[in-house]
Amino acid sequence: MITLKNLSKSYGSFKAVNNISLHVPTGGIFAFLGVNGAGKTTTIRMITGILKPSTGSIYLGGYDLLADPLQAKAITGYIPDRPNLYPKLTGREFLNFMCDLYRVPGKHAERRIDEVLEEYSLTQWQDELIESFSHGMKQRLATCAALVHDPRVLIVDEPMVGLDPHGARNLKDAFKRYAKAGVTIFLSTHSLNVAEELADNLAIINKGAILTTGTLDDIRELTGKHDEGLEDMFLELTSPSVEH
Repeated sequence: MITLKNLSKSYGSFKAVNNISLHVPTGGIFAFLGVNGAGKTTTIRMITGILKPSTGSIYLGGYDLLADPLQAKAITGYIPDRPNLYPKLTGREFLNFMCDLYRVPGKHAERRIDEVLEEYSLTQWQDELIESFSHGMKQRLATCAALVHDPRVLIVDEPMVGLDPHGARNLKDAFKRYAKAGVTIFLSTHSLNVAEELADNLAIINKGAILTTGTLDDIRELTGKHDEGLEDMFLELTSPSVEH
């Protein structure tokens, strides 16, 4: 569902992302892990069409993002780590705006807005200005906006930021439901326990290059840490003293 081929992003002589290739199958949760500055956010910005790659290709649901950007983006939802929403719109107005962008038909749009507001406990706040929302409420509204058009691909950057424990649990349960229903979720997170709990497959990026991809068991086999959790394996693979 998501395919990256020889993807790179350079800023002068500095390569933020260096010739990475990945394939994320349909209907699962794929965790994308790395330390600060590893290249995670740059990769996500390329996948979502915010940044243009220096070299390489991106395919979403079979659509070439560079050649067919509208088709690729039409099937994609994006939940950023720091959502920038329109403060002078109400929650419902903002979701109506998103439905217009994605050309969701009127009656279906109203139904979907009702559904996502209910799912993320925002129904009672839907007519309040976004500027009055807490950070956690804004994060939930951004999640609603990413889901209102029923995307087949969901790109998520640090989803638990600003959520209380109940909100975090509800979101993790929701991701599991979406994946089971066939949505492909690409999840970038610093929370290794979240990745360990949710991910079917994962990749670790460091200094712009992919160190390893596979299941948790694949990475245990690679590191020889058969009884260890993801944190210990991640720390070993990304240690500055380790040659890659």
